[in-house]
Amino acid sequence: MTVEQKIEQIISKYDLLNHPFYQAWSAGTLPEEKLSEYTKEYGTFIQLIAEGWGKAGYKKIQKVEEEHFLLWKDFAKSLGQNNIEQSIEEVGKLNTDCQNYFQNKVTALGALLAFENQQPHTATSKLEGLQSHYKHLKADETYFEIHKNDWDEPALLVEEIKDMNDENQASSLEALEGTCQNLWNALSGILGDAEC
Repeated sequence: MTVEQKIEQIISKYDLLNHPFYQAWSAGTLPEEKLSEYTKEYGTFIQLIAEGWGKAGYKKIQKVEEEHFLLWKDFAKSLGQNNIEQSIEEVGKLNTDCQNYFQNKVTALGALLAFENQQPHTATSKLEGLQSHYKHLKADETYFEIHKNDWDEPALLVEEIKDMNDENQASSLEALEGTCQNLWNALSGILGDAEC
C-alpha cells in the first residue's frame, strides 16, 4: 500500500462530511446556537494551526495562518461570539494532543494533514450551508471562501510525508489518525445531545 493510500484510508474513516454536525449544517437543521457555539470552541483549534506550520518549518504559511485565524474571529463575531474559548472536553483533548504533536516536525506534518486535507471539502460544504439555510444570520463567510479551493497545503504535506523514512512515516501517520479522530470527537462534543 502506498503512503497516499494509507493516508486516504485513515482520513476516510473520519470523513467529517459524514459527521452528524456537518450533515445537520448542510441540511439546515443544526440549531443556530450550536453554530454560534461552534465558532468559539473550534476557533481555539484554528488558532493552533499557525503553530503547527511554524514547527514544520513553513514560516510564510505560519504567517498566513495567523491571518486566517483573524478571519475566523470575524466569522465568530458575526454570529455573536466575541471570545474564542474552549469549554468542551473533546475540544480540549483535540487542542492538547495537537500541541503535543506540534512539538516536532514529523508529528506536526501528520496532525496538520488531518485538518488541511479535509478543509477544502468542509469549507465548501459549510459555505453552501450558510448560504442556503442561514443567510439571515449574515455570517462573515470570508474564511470559507478562502479555503474552499485550498489544495496546495495538503499536497505539500503529503509530499513531505512521502519523503520520510519508514519510522518517521509511521509516527506521522499515527499523528494523522489521532488528529482525525479528535476532530471527529470535537464535533460530537460540540453537538452534544442537540435535536437536529
